[in-house]
Amino acid sequence: MAGTVRLSGRVAVEGAAAAPHALARLREAVPGADWGAAAPGAAAGAARLVLEPVAGMEEGAFAILARAGDTPEVRVRATSLSGLIWGTEALIAEGAGPRGLAVPAGARSEAPGLAHRTFWTWDHSTNWELSQIGQQEIGVFNPYGKPPEGFLADYRRLVDWCSRHRVAAVVIYGFLRDSHGGEAAAAELARYGAARGVRVLPGIAIGSYGGVYWEGDHPYNLAAWLRRHPENAATLEKGVGFQIADLAFPLSFPRSDYTLSACPSRPATMAWMEEAVDWLARSFEIGGLNIEAGDYGVCGCDLCVARRANAAEAARRVDAYGDSWSHTDMADNFPRLFRAAQAARPGLWVYSEIQWDNLLDPVARAAQARLPPGALYQHTTNRRYWGRLQRELTRARVEGLPMQPNVLRCQFACQWNGDARTERYRLNAADFAAMAATCAATGLRGLTVWGEPSPYHATVELSYLAFARFGWDPALTWERFMAEEAAPRLGGDEAAAGFVAIAGEVDAAPALPADRLETLLARALGMAAEGGEAGRRWLSLADTIARRRFMGR
Repeated sequence: MAGTVRLSGRVAVEGAAAAPHALARLREAVPGADWGAAAPGAAAGAARLVLEPVAGMEEGAFAILARAGDTPEVRVRATSLSGLIWGTEALIAEGAGPRGLAVPAGARSEAPGLAHRTFWTWDHSTNWELSQIGQQEIGVFNPYGKPPEGFLADYRRLVDWCSRHRVAAVVIYGFLRDSHGGEAAAAELARYGAARGVRVLPGIAIGSYGGVYWEGDHPYNLAAWLRRHPENAATLEKGVGFQIADLAFPLSFPRSDYTLSACPSRPATMAWMEEAVDWLARSFEIGGLNIEAGDYGVCGCDLCVARRANAAEAARRVDAYGDSWSHTDMADNFPRLFRAAQAARPGLWVYSEIQWDNLLDPVARAAQARLPPGALYQHTTNRRYWGRLQRELTRARVEGLPMQPNVLRCQFACQWNGDARTERYRLNAADFAAMAATCAATGLRGLTVWGEPSPYHATVELSYLAFARFGWDPALTWERFMAEEAAPRLGGDEAAAGFVAIAGEVDAAPALPADRLETLLARALGMAAEGGEAGRRWLSLADTIARRRFMGR
């Protein structure tokens, strides 16, 4: 079946009811063809595109079968909605022209190398809609400073990008907040993501982080609940907050309603949390949950101390950079919330945080053995611990963990590490490629990275593309990534190599001589002068260098 199958003119699209967004994308990307939704068997003789749900394929996987002849036909087959959408996006990316699609004849299929590929975000510092006020870049207890409609404006853009680039899920802390639309806005975003094959995962914590409803006068907001039931408040072992050793400046945790915690040993606390999780899963078309034990303090009341009785994890909390959470609290209470979520909406991805820098040094193995199979156990790594993981992590160690399956979360290559600039706008593509390869080699089933800044910044865009491409295919080579993703966006192979070299030099040094900055700026501006989207991307790098020059370093 060598050759090319062309879909042009009037194309009958069968199965569009199973994936209406796929049909919308075809009409958007190839407006010169007449993409008409059709009943099976309609429009005999016209070219046909069939979106065909089938059983037995993993989530996100798809197959494409293209056949020429009197009635050219292309079939996209998948079990999941995301697979139907990503199969359609593959057709668009590879063969879209002004008047139709050109599809290689024959059959092929694709499946994700890492099953779980997720962006992690806070609502207040996710800045994808850049034409509005109120942008923030770091923090965990921040008020929402944008106009109310800013929440949907940011996250619709983020979801659209994920849908086109095979990023399966988005975690959102601050999913429910009165100041950006409360239940109505959250419902719209969950529906928007589900329609595009992207799972929206509210982030919550057991007895902290505002409960299920992050901010507002709501039955499932923690501050509101504790005002009614103050006897359930936590007695923290030490002051609220933590510090990250990889971050060059201290973090601030001002006291407010945001920093309140409830005691996880109180039966009323867990009954309320279970009820709230049931409500959340039933009320919104979410794709899952990200559940922590809270990470800014541990209750030290008599009930908690007696229940916990874990000297190893208690010892870690003594150090200035030690844990501000309890693994035993998570092991004792997560199963209850996991069961509630799955009962209310089967098939959810439910992440359980195993917290920071302990994948090689578990401190609560006996407790973690009680964690239920089927949840996603997420191990977070800071940059210095990542170096150790690269040297020491093995498949045998991952397969020997008491909870399965396991995924990795990157707590660097973002605002939470680095010098005063942090790594939020750094070119992090090589780090994401290396993390995907390590996950695949060691049996970790997924990777989570921060996804808050806009891909308007070309360094961020390339980093996100690396996460998407290497997460889907961890065996992808860096050379192929540069040729297929960087070169077309930056003006060719030589230009892409130059961009990476300049960005790398700027990222590596918090201060550079003025004459060197002038040289780099001239190169970037020279490429920006070429215009078009490649020029715009170079201009974003030039702006970074120009600001450094203006500040004298």
